[in-house]
Amino acid sequence: MATLPPSEGYDPVLPAPVGPPPSPLRFRDYRYYWFARFTAVMATIAMVVVIGYQLYDTARTDYGMSIKEASFQLGLLGLVQFVPLAILTPVAGWAADRFERRSVAIFSNLIDLLIAAALGWFTWIDALTLPLLFTLAALHGVARVFSGPAMSAIAPNIVPANVLPRAIAMGSIAWQSASVIGPAAGGLLYAASPTSVYVFSAVFLGVSAFLISRVRPVLPPPAEVRRHPLREMVDGLRFVWFDRFLLGTITLDLFAVILAGATAMLPVYARDILQTGSEGLGFLRAAPALGAAAVAIGLSFRPIERNVGVKMLWAVAVFGAVTVGFGLSTNFFLSLALLAIMGAADMFSVFVRGTLIQLNTPDAMRGRVSAASGLAISASNELGEMRAGAMAAVLGPVGAVVIGGAGAIGVTALWSWLFPELRRARTFEPQFKTGPTT
Repeated sequence: MATLPPSEGYDPVLPAPVGPPPSPLRFRDYRYYWFARFTAVMATIAMVVVIGYQLYDTARTDYGMSIKEASFQLGLLGLVQFVPLAILTPVAGWAADRFERRSVAIFSNLIDLLIAAALGWFTWIDALTLPLLFTLAALHGVARVFSGPAMSAIAPNIVPANVLPRAIAMGSIAWQSASVIGPAAGGLLYAASPTSVYVFSAVFLGVSAFLISRVRPVLPPPAEVRRHPLREMVDGLRFVWFDRFLLGTITLDLFAVILAGATAMLPVYARDILQTGSEGLGFLRAAPALGAAAVAIGLSFRPIERNVGVKMLWAVAVFGAVTVGFGLSTNFFLSLALLAIMGAADMFSVFVRGTLIQLNTPDAMRGRVSAASGLAISASNELGEMRAGAMAAVLGPVGAVVIGGAGAIGVTALWSWLFPELRRARTFEPQFKTGPTT
């Protein structure tokens, strides 16, 4: 069998190496990819943390809103980020399957860099308003919607198939470790100088764009017949819709996180319930990522191989139960611990779901299926924030978080009944396809 030296990139035309799969970091292109993902996530999450805190603080201080009214503004923040995602996700998935995938990712990072610069400038001159924050947050969502499908579709093309589960786990380490550092850095930098966090984000977005440019070109897979762009977008959505296994896997996360997402309420908990300020918010946002990173590291060395579907369902149920505990907590350190457990459970689910989706999707459809999965993830986050904000306006933030966590447990039980394919997934091997493949 032909193999490549560790210093070279992986050519998918060559057969996979024989023997135990090597570390993904042995492949040069994957190393560039890993660090590009790490720096981009660190920069963008630092931005997101500060945008949420600035919006909530602006609503409370400059507009004189109550806690419930300002919480509702956080819900609106999720909505304004979701609308462009919902509209543009099919376009982003089509772009990842039609154009050179590195270029799409680089372009989105550079657009996000400009948004970070604009936020830094308006923060510096003390000219932030709620409409301006909503507008720039929506543009940030536009930039990220193009990055997700392109980056997800790159990984399977730069490592052999037998290395992909470990590559996904290590990619999750990049994501989660950046999600630990980014919020903590964002909160601490904002406390020291509000403008500095956006300088931090702009610099690392530029670094990420440079690192992606060092990856060998990842051309779109060849197609015998190129259809109209709108038809190709619809084909991607149809592929997911008619494949019950992929549909169940993607929608489980969608509805569970819409109900159990507590992220939107963290500025409320930091400022008015736990009373820890922006520094505490940074640690609250970092805690789930810390738990997730610990699980991702374990999975990168010892990926699970058996009863993967049942384990994914249990992980989502635990996520909902711990969310209930966090909603009721009034102790900062207990809240940190519960958030870390929440992140660990979520990471376990993300690893299983991500691996199943990648290995059950043909390469020609990966960009569009990744876009559909990304839309579900983004929708769950943004619509979850809207749900939490709307419920908090009526029930208060604690009621919104507790009821949402209980709802996630119910969704898990319902999905295990509606989609028995999930319970029957014993390994990561491709499942039986029930729908069209074109």
